[in-house]
Amino acid sequence: MQVGVHLGYQNLHGLPDYEFFRRETQLAIEAEAMGFDFAAMVEHHFTDYAACPDPLQALSWVAAKTKTIKLMPAAVILPWNDPLRVVEKTAMLDALCEGRLYLGMGRGAARREFKSFNRDLADSREIFDESALIIMNGLETGVVEADGKWFQIPRTEIRPRPEGWTRDRCVMVSMSPSSAEVAADYGLKALRFSQGDWSKAMPEINNYRETFKAKHGKAAPPFIISDFMVCFDSKEKVTEYTDKYFAAQFLQVANHYEFMSDHFKSLPSYATYAYMGQAAEARGGPDKAYKDYVGGNLIGTPEELYEKHLMRKSMVGDYEIIANFSFGGMPYEDVYEQMKLFADKVMPKLKAEEPVLA
Repeated sequence: MQVGVHLGYQNLHGLPDYEFFRRETQLAIEAEAMGFDFAAMVEHHFTDYAACPDPLQALSWVAAKTKTIKLMPAAVILPWNDPLRVVEKTAMLDALCEGRLYLGMGRGAARREFKSFNRDLADSREIFDESALIIMNGLETGVVEADGKWFQIPRTEIRPRPEGWTRDRCVMVSMSPSSAEVAADYGLKALRFSQGDWSKAMPEINNYRETFKAKHGKAAPPFIISDFMVCFDSKEKVTEYTDKYFAAQFLQVANHYEFMSDHFKSLPSYATYAYMGQAAEARGGPDKAYKDYVGGNLIGTPEELYEKHLMRKSMVGDYEIIANFSFGGMPYEDVYEQMKLFADKVMPKLKAEEPVLA
Protein backbone atom coordinates (compact mmCIF):
# COMPACT_ATOMS: atom_id res chain seq x y z
CA MET A 1 0.00 0.00 0.00
CA GLN A 2 1.32 3.42 -0.97
CA VAL A 3 1.03 6.12 1.72
CA GLY A 4 1.70 9.81 1.21
CA VAL A 5 1.12 13.26 2.62
CA HIS A 6 -1.23 15.82 1.09
CA LEU A 7 -0.33 19.46 1.75
CA GLY A 8 -3.40 21.69 1.81
CA TYR A 9 -1.83 25.10 2.52
CA GLN A 10 -4.65 26.25 4.78
CA ASN A 11 -3.30 29.32 6.55
CA LEU A 12 -5.35 29.75 9.70
CA HIS A 13 -2.25 30.15 11.88
CA GLY A 14 -2.03 33.92 11.57
CA LEU A 15 1.51 33.56 10.21
CA PRO A 16 2.79 35.86 7.45
CA ASP A 17 2.19 34.19 4.10
CA TYR A 18 5.87 33.72 3.22
CA GLU A 19 6.69 32.07 6.55
CA PHE A 20 3.57 29.92 6.40
CA PHE A 21 4.26 28.77 2.84
CA ARG A 22 7.83 27.78 3.68
CA ARG A 23 6.79 25.85 6.81
CA GLU A 24 3.97 24.01 5.03
CA THR A 25 6.20 23.04 2.11
CA GLN A 26 8.89 21.77 4.49
CA LEU A 27 6.44 19.02 5.52
CA ALA A 28 7.11 17.34 2.17
CA ILE A 29 10.84 17.20 2.92
CA GLU A 30 10.19 15.70 6.34
CA ALA A 31 7.78 13.18 4.80
CA GLU A 32 10.60 11.53 2.86
CA ALA A 33 12.68 11.18 6.03
CA MET A 34 9.68 9.59 7.79
CA GLY A 35 9.23 7.01 5.02
CA PHE A 36 6.17 8.31 3.19
CA ASP A 37 5.88 7.31 -0.48
CA PHE A 38 4.27 10.45 -1.89
CA ALA A 39 4.25 14.19 -1.40
CA ALA A 40 1.12 15.73 -2.90
CA MET A 41 0.03 19.39 -3.09
CA VAL A 42 -3.24 21.13 -3.87
CA GLU A 43 -3.86 23.98 -6.31
CA HIS A 44 -5.96 26.77 -4.86
CA HIS A 45 -5.93 30.52 -5.18
CA PHE A 46 -6.57 33.86 -3.48
CA THR A 47 -7.71 32.95 0.08
CA ASP A 48 -6.55 31.41 3.37
CA TYR A 49 -8.66 28.33 2.59
CA ALA A 50 -5.71 26.94 0.62
CA ALA A 51 -2.99 29.11 -0.86
CA CYS A 52 -0.82 27.11 -3.27
CA PRO A 53 -1.36 28.61 -6.73
CA ASP A 54 1.17 26.39 -8.55
CA PRO A 55 1.85 22.93 -7.09
CA LEU A 56 4.24 22.02 -9.93
CA GLN A 57 6.43 24.99 -9.05
CA ALA A 58 6.35 24.17 -5.32
CA LEU A 59 7.19 20.55 -6.05
CA SER A 60 10.25 21.67 -8.00
CA TRP A 61 11.68 23.01 -4.72
CA VAL A 62 10.82 19.70 -3.01
CA ALA A 63 12.44 17.74 -5.84
CA ALA A 64 15.72 19.56 -5.30
CA LYS A 65 15.78 18.60 -1.61
CA THR A 66 14.67 14.94 -1.85
CA LYS A 67 15.85 11.74 -3.53
CA THR A 68 13.15 9.07 -3.43
CA ILE A 69 9.71 10.42 -2.55
CA LYS A 70 7.23 10.54 -5.43
CA LEU A 71 5.81 13.95 -6.28
CA MET A 72 2.23 14.70 -7.28
CA PRO A 73 0.21 17.85 -7.78
CA ALA A 74 -3.17 16.85 -6.37
CA ALA A 75 -4.33 18.37 -8.42
CA VAL A 76 -3.60 20.76 -11.29
CA ILE A 77 -7.02 22.31 -11.99
CA LEU A 78 -7.34 22.07 -15.75
CA PRO A 79 -10.00 24.76 -16.38
CA TRP A 80 -7.60 27.32 -14.83
CA ASN A 81 -4.51 26.24 -16.80
CA ASP A 82 -3.43 26.17 -20.42
CA PRO A 83 -2.90 22.50 -21.38
CA LEU A 84 0.22 23.27 -23.44
CA ARG A 85 1.84 24.88 -20.40
CA VAL A 86 0.80 21.96 -18.18
CA VAL A 87 2.60 19.53 -20.50
CA GLU A 88 5.70 21.73 -20.61
CA LYS A 89 5.90 22.23 -16.84
CA THR A 90 5.19 18.55 -16.16
CA ALA A 91 7.93 17.39 -18.52
CA MET A 92 10.40 19.89 -17.09
CA LEU A 93 9.80 18.87 -13.47
CA ASP A 94 9.85 15.17 -14.38
CA ALA A 95 13.29 15.65 -15.96
CA LEU A 96 14.59 17.38 -12.83
CA CYS A 97 13.22 14.79 -10.38
CA GLU A 98 14.32 11.87 -12.59
CA GLY A 99 10.89 10.37 -13.22
CA ARG A 100 9.37 10.68 -9.75
CA LEU A 101 6.45 12.82 -10.92
CA TYR A 102 2.81 11.73 -11.13
CA LEU A 103 0.30 14.17 -12.58
CA GLY A 104 -2.92 14.70 -10.67
CA MET A 105 -5.67 16.52 -12.56
CA GLY A 106 -8.92 18.06 -11.32
CA ARG A 107 -11.63 20.43 -12.50
CA GLY A 108 -12.27 22.63 -9.45
CA ALA A 109 -15.50 23.45 -7.67
CA ALA A 110 -15.32 26.93 -6.15
CA ARG A 111 -17.13 29.75 -7.96
CA ARG A 112 -14.81 32.42 -6.53
CA GLU A 113 -11.77 30.84 -8.18
CA PHE A 114 -13.52 30.27 -11.50
CA LYS A 115 -14.66 33.88 -11.54
CA SER A 116 -11.13 35.25 -11.22
CA PHE A 117 -9.98 33.06 -14.09
CA ASN A 118 -12.92 34.16 -16.26
CA ARG A 119 -14.31 30.65 -16.42
CA ASP A 120 -17.82 29.44 -15.67
CA LEU A 121 -18.26 26.58 -13.20
CA ALA A 122 -20.91 25.10 -15.48
CA ASP A 123 -18.29 24.62 -18.22
CA SER A 124 -15.78 22.76 -16.06
CA ARG A 125 -16.80 19.27 -17.20
CA GLU A 126 -16.31 20.06 -20.88
CA ILE A 127 -13.07 21.99 -20.34
CA PHE A 128 -11.56 19.28 -18.17
CA ASP A 129 -12.43 16.44 -20.53
CA GLU A 130 -10.95 18.23 -23.52
CA SER A 131 -7.85 19.47 -21.71
CA ALA A 132 -7.04 16.12 -20.07
CA LEU A 133 -6.86 14.36 -23.42
CA ILE A 134 -4.60 17.07 -24.84
CA ILE A 135 -2.27 16.80 -21.83
CA MET A 136 -2.11 13.00 -21.74
CA ASN A 137 -1.50 12.74 -25.48
CA GLY A 138 1.15 15.46 -25.22
CA LEU A 139 3.02 13.66 -22.43
CA GLU A 140 2.83 10.32 -24.25
CA THR A 141 3.90 11.61 -27.69
CA GLY A 142 5.89 14.76 -26.97
CA VAL A 143 3.59 16.70 -29.30
CA VAL A 144 0.67 18.95 -28.35
CA GLU A 145 -2.02 19.89 -30.84
CA ALA A 146 -5.73 20.63 -30.53
CA ASP A 147 -8.66 21.88 -32.53
CA GLY A 148 -11.52 21.66 -30.08
CA LYS A 149 -14.24 23.81 -28.59
CA TRP A 150 -12.07 25.18 -25.78
CA PHE A 151 -8.52 24.87 -27.05
CA GLN A 152 -6.93 25.46 -30.44
CA ILE A 153 -3.21 24.68 -30.46
CA PRO A 154 -1.08 24.27 -33.59
CA ARG A 155 1.15 21.19 -33.68
CA THR A 156 3.89 21.94 -31.14
CA GLU A 157 6.83 19.80 -30.05
CA ILE A 158 7.58 19.83 -26.32
CA ARG A 159 11.09 20.46 -24.98
CA PRO A 160 12.41 18.97 -22.84
CA ARG A 161 10.77 15.95 -24.46
CA PRO A 162 8.65 13.90 -22.03
CA GLU A 163 10.07 10.45 -21.28
CA GLY A 164 8.37 7.31 -20.01
CA TRP A 165 4.90 8.79 -19.70
CA THR A 166 1.88 6.52 -19.72
CA ARG A 167 -1.58 7.00 -18.25
CA ASP A 168 -0.46 4.91 -15.30
CA ARG A 169 1.26 8.08 -14.09
CA CYS A 170 -1.86 10.22 -14.38
CA VAL A 171 -4.46 10.60 -11.62
CA MET A 172 -7.90 12.21 -11.80
CA VAL A 173 -9.92 13.69 -8.96
CA SER A 174 -13.22 11.79 -9.14
CA MET A 175 -15.83 13.21 -6.77
CA SER A 176 -18.98 12.77 -8.86
CA PRO A 177 -20.57 10.06 -11.04
CA SER A 178 -19.56 11.90 -14.21
CA SER A 179 -15.95 12.27 -13.07
CA ALA A 180 -15.72 8.61 -12.09
CA GLU A 181 -17.05 7.70 -15.52
CA VAL A 182 -14.48 9.91 -17.28
CA ALA A 183 -11.63 8.54 -15.16
CA ALA A 184 -12.59 4.99 -16.11
CA ASP A 185 -13.09 5.90 -19.77
CA TYR A 186 -9.68 7.61 -19.98
CA GLY A 187 -7.93 4.81 -18.06
CA LEU A 188 -6.89 6.99 -15.13
CA LYS A 189 -6.24 6.26 -11.48
CA ALA A 190 -8.96 7.91 -9.37
CA LEU A 191 -8.48 10.22 -6.37
CA ARG A 192 -11.29 10.70 -3.88
CA PHE A 193 -11.51 12.96 -0.82
CA SER A 194 -13.05 11.62 2.38
CA GLN A 195 -16.35 13.47 2.66
CA GLY A 196 -18.71 11.26 4.62
CA ASP A 197 -20.15 7.77 4.73
CA TRP A 198 -18.12 5.60 2.35
CA SER A 199 -21.06 3.27 1.73
CA LYS A 200 -22.73 6.12 -0.20
CA ALA A 201 -19.72 6.31 -2.55
CA MET A 202 -19.70 2.60 -3.37
CA PRO A 203 -22.02 2.82 -6.43
CA GLU A 204 -19.60 5.31 -8.03
CA ILE A 205 -16.55 3.27 -7.01
CA ASN A 206 -18.01 0.02 -8.32
CA ASN A 207 -19.11 1.66 -11.55
CA TYR A 208 -15.60 3.08 -12.00
CA ARG A 209 -14.04 -0.35 -11.58
CA GLU A 210 -16.53 -2.09 -13.84
CA THR A 211 -16.23 0.53 -16.58
CA PHE A 212 -12.43 0.58 -16.35
CA LYS A 213 -12.22 -3.20 -16.79
CA ALA A 214 -14.71 -3.22 -19.66
CA LYS A 215 -12.89 -0.40 -21.47
CA HIS A 216 -9.30 -1.46 -20.89
CA GLY A 217 -9.39 -5.22 -20.32
CA LYS A 218 -7.72 -5.09 -16.92
CA ALA A 219 -8.61 -4.32 -13.32
CA ALA A 220 -8.66 -0.68 -12.28
CA PRO A 221 -5.71 0.39 -10.12
CA PRO A 222 -6.32 1.04 -6.42
CA PHE A 223 -7.78 4.50 -6.04
CA ILE A 224 -6.29 7.15 -3.76
CA ILE A 225 -8.10 8.52 -0.72
CA SER A 226 -7.16 11.94 0.62
CA ASP A 227 -7.83 11.98 4.36
CA PHE A 228 -7.71 14.79 6.86
CA MET A 229 -6.04 12.96 9.71
CA VAL A 230 -5.80 13.38 13.47
CA CYS A 231 -3.40 10.91 15.10
CA PHE A 232 -2.29 11.11 18.73
CA ASP A 233 -1.68 8.49 21.45
CA SER A 234 -4.10 10.26 23.79
CA LYS A 235 -7.81 9.82 23.06
CA GLU A 236 -8.46 13.05 24.91
CA LYS A 237 -6.07 14.92 22.63
CA VAL A 238 -7.67 13.34 19.55
CA THR A 239 -11.07 14.60 20.69
CA GLU A 240 -9.76 18.05 21.60
CA TYR A 241 -7.93 18.54 18.31
CA THR A 242 -10.78 17.21 16.23
CA ASP A 243 -13.27 19.58 17.82
CA LYS A 244 -10.90 22.53 17.56
CA TYR A 245 -8.95 22.14 14.32
CA PHE A 246 -11.02 19.74 12.25
CA ALA A 247 -14.14 21.78 12.86
CA ALA A 248 -12.29 24.96 11.85
CA GLN A 249 -11.05 23.45 8.59
CA PHE A 250 -14.48 22.05 7.71
CA LEU A 251 -16.04 25.45 8.21
CA GLN A 252 -13.44 26.79 5.76
CA VAL A 253 -14.34 24.03 3.28
CA ALA A 254 -18.04 24.73 3.58
CA ASN A 255 -17.56 28.47 3.10
CA HIS A 256 -15.07 28.16 0.25
CA TYR A 257 -17.26 25.82 -1.79
CA GLU A 258 -20.53 27.43 -0.65
CA PHE A 259 -22.11 24.15 0.40
CA MET A 260 -25.18 25.99 1.69
CA SER A 261 -25.79 27.64 -1.68
CA ASP A 262 -28.35 26.24 -4.13
CA HIS A 263 -26.13 26.63 -7.18
CA PHE A 264 -24.79 23.05 -7.09
CA LYS A 265 -28.35 21.72 -7.46
CA SER A 266 -28.43 22.97 -11.05
CA LEU A 267 -25.06 21.35 -11.87
CA PRO A 268 -25.46 17.55 -12.11
CA SER A 269 -21.71 17.03 -12.49
CA TYR A 270 -21.29 18.38 -8.92
CA ALA A 271 -23.69 15.94 -7.28
CA THR A 272 -21.38 15.24 -4.33
CA TYR A 273 -21.23 18.92 -3.41
CA ALA A 274 -25.00 19.22 -3.63
CA TYR A 275 -25.24 16.27 -1.25
CA MET A 276 -22.83 17.94 1.19
CA GLY A 277 -25.05 21.03 1.22
CA GLN A 278 -28.17 18.97 1.84
CA ALA A 279 -26.43 17.16 4.70
CA ALA A 280 -25.40 20.48 6.22
CA GLU A 281 -28.96 21.78 6.03
CA ALA A 282 -30.27 18.62 7.66
CA ARG A 283 -27.87 19.05 10.58
CA GLY A 284 -28.57 22.75 11.11
CA GLY A 285 -25.69 24.33 9.20
CA PRO A 286 -22.07 23.68 8.24
CA ASP A 287 -20.82 24.17 11.79
CA LYS A 288 -22.78 21.05 12.81
CA ALA A 289 -22.33 18.95 9.62
CA TYR A 290 -18.65 18.38 10.25
CA LYS A 291 -19.45 15.34 12.42
CA ASP A 292 -20.46 13.39 9.31
CA TYR A 293 -17.30 14.61 7.63
CA VAL A 294 -15.22 13.40 10.59
CA GLY A 295 -16.70 9.93 10.24
CA GLY A 296 -15.34 9.53 6.72
CA ASN A 297 -11.76 10.45 7.59
CA LEU A 298 -9.11 8.58 9.60
CA ILE A 299 -9.16 10.12 13.06
CA GLY A 300 -8.08 8.51 16.32
CA THR A 301 -5.23 6.87 18.20
CA PRO A 302 -2.86 4.75 16.09
CA GLU A 303 -4.74 1.61 17.10
CA GLU A 304 -8.10 3.17 16.26
CA LEU A 305 -6.82 4.47 12.92
CA TYR A 306 -5.73 1.01 11.83
CA GLU A 307 -9.04 -0.54 12.87
CA LYS A 308 -10.93 2.17 10.94
CA HIS A 309 -8.73 1.48 7.94
CA LEU A 310 -9.55 -2.23 8.09
CA MET A 311 -13.27 -1.46 8.25
CA ARG A 312 -12.96 0.91 5.29
CA LYS A 313 -10.88 -1.56 3.30
CA SER A 314 -13.47 -4.29 3.86
CA MET A 315 -15.97 -1.96 2.18
CA VAL A 316 -14.01 -0.23 -0.58
CA GLY A 317 -11.25 -2.75 -1.29
CA ASP A 318 -7.66 -1.78 -2.04
CA TYR A 319 -6.80 1.89 -1.89
CA GLU A 320 -3.88 4.22 -1.21
CA ILE A 321 -3.70 7.19 1.16
CA ILE A 322 -2.46 10.75 0.95
CA ALA A 323 -2.95 12.18 4.43
CA ASN A 324 -3.36 15.85 5.31
CA PHE A 325 -2.00 16.42 8.81
CA SER A 326 -1.90 20.23 8.69
CA PHE A 327 -5.19 22.12 8.81
CA GLY A 328 -7.39 24.42 10.84
CA GLY A 329 -4.45 26.41 12.21
CA MET A 330 -2.97 23.43 14.06
CA PRO A 331 0.48 24.38 15.47
CA TYR A 332 3.29 22.90 13.40
CA GLU A 333 4.85 21.13 16.38
CA ASP A 334 1.59 19.15 16.67
CA VAL A 335 1.49 18.52 12.92
CA TYR A 336 4.97 16.97 13.12
CA GLU A 337 4.06 14.96 16.21
CA GLN A 338 1.11 13.27 14.58
CA MET A 339 2.95 12.74 11.26
CA LYS A 340 5.78 10.96 13.08
CA LEU A 341 3.41 8.92 15.24
CA PHE A 342 1.46 7.79 12.18
CA ALA A 343 4.70 6.96 10.33
CA ASP A 344 6.03 4.93 13.26
CA LYS A 345 2.92 3.08 14.42
CA VAL A 346 0.40 2.91 11.57
CA MET A 347 2.27 3.11 8.28
CA PRO A 348 4.32 -0.10 8.75
CA LYS A 349 1.10 -2.08 9.16
CA LEU A 350 -0.42 -0.50 6.07
CA LYS A 351 2.63 -1.20 3.93
CA ALA A 352 2.82 -4.82 5.12
CA GLU A 353 -0.71 -5.68 4.00
CA GLU A 354 -1.34 -8.03 1.12
CA PRO A 355 -3.59 -6.64 -1.63
CA VAL A 356 -7.19 -7.78 -1.86
CA LEU A 357 -7.67 -10.19 -4.75
CA ALA A 358 -9.80 -8.58 -7.50
